[in-house]
Amino acid sequence: MTSPWAALAVLFTARLAMAFQYQVVGSLGPMLMERHGTDLADLGILISLYLLPGLVFALPGGGIAQRLGDRRVVAGGLVVMVLGGLIMWQGQSWSLQILGRLLAGTGGVLLNVIMTKMVADWFAGRNLATAMGIFVNSWPAGIALALLVLPLIAQAGGLNTALATSMAFCIGGLVLMTVVYRDPPAPLAGSAPTGRWPRNGALTGIVIAGCVWGLYNGALAMVFAFGPALLVERGVTLTVASGTSSLVLWLAVLSVPAGGLIGDRIGRPNAVLLVGLAGFAATFALALAAPSLPVFILMGLACGLPAGPIMALPGRVLQPESRALGMGIFFTLYYFWMAVMPALSGALSEQVGSAAAAFWLGILLLALAALGTLGLMRSSARIE
Repeated sequence: MTSPWAALAVLFTARLAMAFQYQVVGSLGPMLMERHGTDLADLGILISLYLLPGLVFALPGGGIAQRLGDRRVVAGGLVVMVLGGLIMWQGQSWSLQILGRLLAGTGGVLLNVIMTKMVADWFAGRNLATAMGIFVNSWPAGIALALLVLPLIAQAGGLNTALATSMAFCIGGLVLMTVVYRDPPAPLAGSAPTGRWPRNGALTGIVIAGCVWGLYNGALAMVFAFGPALLVERGVTLTVASGTSSLVLWLAVLSVPAGGLIGDRIGRPNAVLLVGLAGFAATFALALAAPSLPVFILMGLACGLPAGPIMALPGRVLQPESRALGMGIFFTLYYFWMAVMPALSGALSEQVGSAAAAFWLGILLLALAALGTLGLMRSSARIE
């Protein structure tokens, strides 16, 4: 493998399998609750458990890969994801669902952190922004695909068939990583990072940036985790509800790179970031008032705009020598918010008696992300 684009295709596919596996609980939530006699609060916890291992493994993930090798660690992560999927597929108790979810999420953490570095190795100094935009889109694409096909598979072949399908995606990613993928040539990979800890303003900046990214993704998670449940409450079938919710993620595949491109073209990425957050929050309010197909289409067009400008923040806050550990901090905070928010929203929804509570929480998260962005703009002249 000598083509960076071929390498990117493999990495994109493996991360898409991770996103597909993450979304299996949200897409099949009503069927899982019926089988195991659980409620929305339990469902929210199960969703959160996939990202919970990130609090432990995100920060040291780069060091583990540096010692053992990127490709080897990513392949190991995919093996763990397959094992977690196998336990969820065959497990008949809720405790086994929890165990399988934690195992799968542990493997997913290694993919998320290390593969980002692998993309940078292949595209260092050449089309990096474009490559990162494509790579980031594997997450909404995988979630949208799961929302679209898993309910149909479950309806035709049952819950176990849908769970087995998710595991098969992970096996496919593992085959690609072990058989097809090769590490980049040494001149492309570049030198190892020095590993200096961010200090002073850089540390403050990366902490705020990580929280903004986590809050934004926490709000996005409200759509695909509880959007189907909200629409089902309003009388829509699960298949239609999941398909409608998936439109948000499919359109995000277009709006994510559009936000970065617009920000770069006009030279004001922070303005695009703030406008995107405001537009996303407005579509949440519209969905609460009148959940319908046009509203979810608008949500998809708005929700992706802030992603590129947010992901650009670490590179504008961190010096190259502190980038490795700084990105570890960034992803640790992201995993914290993503682990906490689904569980909190599930508990709130159960207390209120409606999945609408999750959408109200999404509006609050986006408001906090906007405040964090404004604070970062005021405190660091380097990202003006």
